[in-house]
Amino acid sequence: MLHQLQPKHKRKRSKRIARGGKRGTYSGRGQKGQRSRAGRRIRPAVRDFIIRLPKRRGFKNPPKSPKATVTSVGELNGSFNDGDAVTIKTLVARGLIDVKKPGRPVYVKILGDGTISKKLTIKGVSVSRQAKEKIVKAGGTIQ
Repeated sequence: MLHQLQPKHKRKRSKRIARGGKRGTYSGRGQKGQRSRAGRRIRPAVRDFIIRLPKRRGFKNPPKSPKATVTSVGELNGSFNDGDAVTIKTLVARGLIDVKKPGRPVYVKILGDGTISKKLTIKGVSVSRQAKEKIVKAGGTIQ
């Protein structure tokens, strides 16, 4: 019968200390402190290690525009002939700029270092103010 069923082994209860008995007042827990309290939880060592690690500080947003690959007016003067057109393709062909990732847009800027004596037509390349003055003075055009 259901009401006559008995467990095979008696249930063993876990020992509860600090409630009177032969152990005395502190019952093996020592005196005050976190370890003597009920519900104590010692923080894991990994968490302490994580807290000690330095946080990465500084500006986290990546730049929106790609960095310019620069070349100078003096390099153009040595690499191009009189009346040539300067484009990104011709700059890559002459070895003045290096395309690191093919297929991605390349941002090229011509700076005003050096001198220029040839008439060059510049298309699709940004030019600094000083470089623009030198190219126009030599008889070139910027489109």
